[in-house]
Amino acid sequence: MMSLLTTLLAFLVALGSLIVFHELGHYLVARWCGVKVLRFSVGFGTPLYVRRIGPDQTEWAVAAFPLGGYVKMLDEREGAVAPHELHRAFNRQPVLRRCAIVVAGPLANFLLAICVYWVLFIHGVPGVKPMLGNPPPGTPAAQAQLAIGETILRIADEPVTTWQDVRWSLLERAVDKQTVPVEVQDQKGRIAFRKLDLSSMTAADLDSDFLQKIGLTRYSPAIVSEVRPGSAGERAGLRTGDEIVEADGKAVASWEELVGAVMPRAGVPMQLRVKRGNDAITLSVTPEPVTEGGKTFGRIGVGRDPAVLQQQFVQVSYGPVAALGQAFVKTWEISALSLRMLGKMLVGEVSLKNLSGPITIADYAGQSAQMGWLPYVSFVALISISLGVLNLLPVPVLDGGHLMYYIVEIIKGRPVSERALEVGQRIGMVLLFTLMAFAIYNDIHRLVGGG
Repeated sequence: MMSLLTTLLAFLVALGSLIVFHELGHYLVARWCGVKVLRFSVGFGTPLYVRRIGPDQTEWAVAAFPLGGYVKMLDEREGAVAPHELHRAFNRQPVLRRCAIVVAGPLANFLLAICVYWVLFIHGVPGVKPMLGNPPPGTPAAQAQLAIGETILRIADEPVTTWQDVRWSLLERAVDKQTVPVEVQDQKGRIAFRKLDLSSMTAADLDSDFLQKIGLTRYSPAIVSEVRPGSAGERAGLRTGDEIVEADGKAVASWEELVGAVMPRAGVPMQLRVKRGNDAITLSVTPEPVTEGGKTFGRIGVGRDPAVLQQQFVQVSYGPVAALGQAFVKTWEISALSLRMLGKMLVGEVSLKNLSGPITIADYAGQSAQMGWLPYVSFVALISISLGVLNLLPVPVLDGGHLMYYIVEIIKGRPVSERALEVGQRIGMVLLFTLMAFAIYNDIHRLVGGG
């Protein structure tokens, strides 16, 4: 119950703040342009709360349906306007002013993301160093001869410091099926250059398991830090500091691979190859059967070395000026990648399964909030960028659709006809609801199918 409440609260706070920022963009620029604002609403439908403020008695409202908001301005197309207020009507404004008012909402979302990333980069962003585990055979990483223990330094001449940097950089290039130069450093400090071929990536590969499908796994050696008294590991002769490198003749490149080898062998003897200092020895161990949740699996009673994991964590921070530049770059890169992904979806090169709706967004909001304020505000910045990009799409009913009409007006020298606006409105609603239907279907599929 507490987890559900956290998820719901985190979602409402994130969504509410993004809607308020977006609509404030429209509101402030409208006021600067001399346009009278009648209502500022967070949400659609029946108002639950209304308060009139200011000389224009602008209504500030919270409405029943929370997925959006709007700023209602004085406009002759929506009602009679008193002669003395005609100069304050939106439709009477020069076309460039109307463009500025419309584009101000998405720009406010981008500005919010830049501010959030600026603060994060000054504070310092924790991350995990991109140190490689053993690439599975046949994957692009294995074909590029990337090796266990190597750390990725650069991708296509761009420095990377965390796994998150690696993911964004490679995802951007995988969309175009590029072959990417990768600079790595091994554990002895030697520099090497590889060519990572991403041409085999399909639309279905560009999901949450993207790096695993390339063959990039996190370095997590099976180094024993604890041997529990009386355990199968102690009886077999395992000691603190041992590194398990093979299980029944199969290479073990990570702690996760060791666990995967031990769990199915409950009560069945197995051979472990162990590095102990400069020596390599073979030990026989019989995993003890353990039953949890109605399932039985094997356990040898050893723990991993937390110091090895701790060495992989890094804190990336910048000075105020450099942080601002990084914030602009990050916002631009995420925006550009989002647009390219949407374009690839339209032509069928990227699966529509990558679309997420309110349920998935709420789930991510809850997860990030439980991880701490840094992941949560980073998530808010990402969604803010997505909202800005979505609203700039040239779809009628969205800000980008209105902007498209005004560009046509600039080119033609006269406004788009009422009939064209009406048809465009209907088409835009159909497209928007279709997009939302796909997103919600994906949400439900992930929720029910777990994928």
